[in-house]
Amino acid sequence: MRTHVFRPAGGDRFPGVILYSEIYQVTDPIRRLAAFIAGHGYVVAVPEVYHEYEAPGTVLAYDPAGTDRGNALKFAKPVAAFDADAQRAIDFLTAHPACSGRIGVAGVCLGGHLAYRAALDPRVSAAACFYPTDIHAGSLGEGRADDSLARMDQLAAETLFIWGRQDPHVPFAGREAIRARLEQVGARYEWHEVNAQHAFLRDEGPRYDPALFVQATGWMLALFQRVLGGPVPAPVSAPF
Repeated sequence: MRTHVFRPAGGDRFPGVILYSEIYQVTDPIRRLAAFIAGHGYVVAVPEVYHEYEAPGTVLAYDPAGTDRGNALKFAKPVAAFDADAQRAIDFLTAHPACSGRIGVAGVCLGGHLAYRAALDPRVSAAACFYPTDIHAGSLGEGRADDSLARMDQLAAETLFIWGRQDPHVPFAGREAIRARLEQVGARYEWHEVNAQHAFLRDEGPRYDPALFVQATGWMLALFQRVLGGPVPAPVSAPF
């Protein structure tokens, strides 16, 4: 599973963040988002979510053909395979020499759902889920029958959910179902709904909202700073 790593310069150790992409894999907007997060003091790992089906480095285009392929793979890959990838990504980042061992996750669209599922691992302390698809419908993966809502009682990480109210992929009833389940299990969560379309965070295309990008990523960074902490200074060698 090719995993792209973005990290601050310097010898300190930093909290780790796994960033999950949209259905298009590691596109230029995802790379810029990863660099943005890394620039605030995090080691960021971005896995290629369809590595079993596409050659390493494959990026799907933001066009009808790319969308069709991304959606087809989202429903072809077994949920157990997505979960196994999350375990490997957490293992990898935890062992990375630049990582302090504190782990957070983030994701957009499909990646928001994958970030949520990764946060079911007790090693993950914080999760930022931007307009995650399929959680309300239980339709992720092969057979379109995931157990994400059912497993919400296992969510120990503090979790941030951010939604666009004009997003047709997660309608009001779907958002209400997710929030009701969060309340039912007593989850520690933060919830924001903004007036925006799906993919408003993507800095490419007509749905991008730069003002909301600043606001929404600010909520994410505040969560990570509070829960994951800051860098661990590198040991200073004694002078000769």
